[in-house]
Amino acid sequence: MNEDKAYHGTIKDMPTALRPRERLLQEGPGAVSDIELLAIMLRTGTPEMSAIDLAAMLLTKHENLRNLLQVSVEELNSIKGIGMAKAAQLRAALELGRRVAVTVAGDRVSIRSPEDAAGMVMEEMRYLDKEHFFALLLNVKNQVMAKELISIGTLNTSSVHPRELFKPAIRRSAASIILVHNHPSGDPEPSREDHEVTDRLVEAGKLLGIDVLDHIIIGDNKFASFKAKGLI
Repeated sequence: MNEDKAYHGTIKDMPTALRPRERLLQEGPGAVSDIELLAIMLRTGTPEMSAIDLAAMLLTKHENLRNLLQVSVEELNSIKGIGMAKAAQLRAALELGRRVAVTVAGDRVSIRSPEDAAGMVMEEMRYLDKEHFFALLLNVKNQVMAKELISIGTLNTSSVHPRELFKPAIRRSAASIILVHNHPSGDPEPSREDHEVTDRLVEAGKLLGIDVLDHIIIGDNKFASFKAKGLI
């Protein structure tokens, strides 16, 4: 019998041995499938679908848990059996998982190479469906003091103004910064606009005495570095 699709109604109606929550408690979270974890969050299904059926449908539709990160609360709420409360719970759980994945051990991370900078933000940024521009603020030891979101949207010289970029760097007395943004297309090759923005911000940094060490462009599990390309 396939335990993922053998019962309808609520998880409570299942024999105890088959309930995802009980399996998690008895065998540990590693023994529970992605579908069962989603079912635990959903708790109940509909008269036609069990919570596990509903979870399986969600995962099949979006292929994997990563893709579910891009599904809005409104879209989840539109699915029969998932109201606003369940939609919010799912998004909260997925966001917690994402934040755990990008949390870096230790108080401060040292950036010694473009790979270090890209690795710090890759999992957080590679799946974003809009361009997000961040600044990594570094101290004199090249340790990351903060990551500041500067803008969201198409990258151009007006969307990334030196004033907005360097304000947090000045406030935190940063010695240098690393620019980071993503390409939703997955291709990290710098565009003409990327070059223009970088040149403008590097010059502004020189005037303020805050070095722009690199500009990292994040693609789909790959990145481009202006420093590595000899462009900074």
